[in-house]
Amino acid sequence: MTPANKRELELLAPARNIDIGIAAIDCGADAVYIAGPRFGARQAAGNEIEDIAKLCTYAHKFGSRIFITLNTILFDNELEDAASQLARIEEAGADAIIVQDLAVMEIAERTGISLPLHASTQCAIRTPDQAKFYEDAGFSRLILERELSLDQIHDIRKAVSCELEFFVHGALCVCYSGQCYMSEAIAGRSANRGACMQACRSLYDLADGQGNILVRNKALLSLKDYNLKNRLKDLADAGISSFKIEGRLKNASYVKNIVRDYSSAIDRLISASENKYCRASFGNVTGGFTPDPDKTFNRGYTELFIDGKRSKWSTFDSAKGMGEEIGRVVRVSPEKNRITIRPTKQLTLHNGDGLSFVAGNSEVVGFRADVCSGLEIKCKSIPELYEGATLFRNIDTAFEKELETNLPSREIAVRLSIYIRRNTDDGHYVLETSATSEDGRIIGLSEETECRPADNQERMAAVFRQQLEKKSGHYRFSVSEIRTESCKLPFMPVSALNGMRRKIAAKLDESRCISRPLANRTASRLQTELSFTAGKNINDRISYKSNVSNKLAEERYLKAGACSVDKAFELEHQPDAELMRMKYCIRHELGLCPKQNRGLCKDGELFLLNNGKRFPLLFDCRKCEMAVLPNSPVSRK
Repeated sequence: MTPANKRELELLAPARNIDIGIAAIDCGADAVYIAGPRFGARQAAGNEIEDIAKLCTYAHKFGSRIFITLNTILFDNELEDAASQLARIEEAGADAIIVQDLAVMEIAERTGISLPLHASTQCAIRTPDQAKFYEDAGFSRLILERELSLDQIHDIRKAVSCELEFFVHGALCVCYSGQCYMSEAIAGRSANRGACMQACRSLYDLADGQGNILVRNKALLSLKDYNLKNRLKDLADAGISSFKIEGRLKNASYVKNIVRDYSSAIDRLISASENKYCRASFGNVTGGFTPDPDKTFNRGYTELFIDGKRSKWSTFDSAKGMGEEIGRVVRVSPEKNRITIRPTKQLTLHNGDGLSFVAGNSEVVGFRADVCSGLEIKCKSIPELYEGATLFRNIDTAFEKELETNLPSREIAVRLSIYIRRNTDDGHYVLETSATSEDGRIIGLSEETECRPADNQERMAAVFRQQLEKKSGHYRFSVSEIRTESCKLPFMPVSALNGMRRKIAAKLDESRCISRPLANRTASRLQTELSFTAGKNINDRISYKSNVSNKLAEERYLKAGACSVDKAFELEHQPDAELMRMKYCIRHELGLCPKQNRGLCKDGELFLLNNGKRFPLLFDCRKCEMAVLPNSPVSRK
């Protein structure tokens, strides 16, 4: 159970598959989110129910939890399949479901599914009114928009009593979550259905209303990656309980590295919190590699809007991961296959390291270091490479090997108490062992053995402790007492003591870890009129931005008092629909914000150009937001 007066802090890790999920738990994750067979918002990251069941079994050894993503919007012909999957997920032992479509809530209520439901970040929750709507709908946890400030999070915390979750690390979508329709508009690939084509990572030209090109061939909508490791205390104090890492398509090395780094940060936060917080699972992570987030794929880091202030959030030069800067190219051989660098920091290059630089056409070019000798690198011919180029390392082969081979160990502390007596009937010794784990499990083991009293009692006591205070499986044992009743310690072979320890570990495995209970799903209160969006009442029209794509979700909103419900963009492409709305602003990034630099920015139209398409930009300065509008034909005068 949760220690008195302490609030749990949870590190929530992504997993593409069961192996990565297990690795995340071993590295310190308190919970893992993973997709089931369908509807998981990542088409390339589905998992069979059988694998989910295995992952649940493993996670529950540590009181860690498994959350299943069922967070795409659903069409009417998919509702039956979604209902079947919900039932199978519950049977597999999952702890909660992450949901975007209100139809899933309706299905759960109609079919008796009792699993807690978490409102996905795709629900675009960024105001107290929206948060209250989803809490009243019955969600036990809300995953908030990433663009929020600490003050805004605090306001939401005051408005609701349910758990709050917030992203702290990983890739950032430029658009408000769940409200990006650019991929659907361009290619019929819905981001709300897990098929995003990442239009925000494409290269664009920026043009004015007269057709003049202001910026050419830049990733104008690409953001840096999120990194709030140094702001965990601020987030916890603002009311966040779950710190979420993005990356369900990332590889195992990424997940292990980032999870280990943030787990250590949370441990430090708890140690300094004066008994305010505790971890949401059990087990101490020891040994293994030393994490370094700079050595894992990233686009540079930002804290986005957490302080309620803007900075430079974009990665104009490239949407790719450049890696860590290591130096400048000072010499390129005539054969173009040998280069010499001047390092910007102390480093060792390794054969096979991945390197990159920005070529003259603004494209990022990557290559492998075939043979490294000090600061000289032999590689294949790279025509674009030039003297003076800044060189980056995006794959450190030595670090990757360390992540693969030097794994940490997660151990649950178990305290042993041993009581020894002599059976007067046959003279055998009876050993009664009580084991108490850190999560509160208590099991007993009774062993009867035929042996003689030990000649050296002090030495035998030391052997007892030496052999029993070892690791077996995921358990690290300590002996609190060895007590005898009117007898001497028996002489016990080392093999017998080791066997006792392994039997205790096996019995602990049989008894599920006592995980702290999740918040229960609350009863829906949607039969009353509820405020839904800032400045609007639920009685108003529900727009396409609510992504209503099936009859059950529509009924849900009508039950709440909505007078009309628009179809999702995926069902009906509204010609005047915003394709994106975002906190990010190109004018601010270019130093042309009229609020900050009066007189610098002409009050004229701006357009994004890509592959023959022309997307007008709307600047909503009152809200300090930017929107991308549908493709418009070039005017001919």
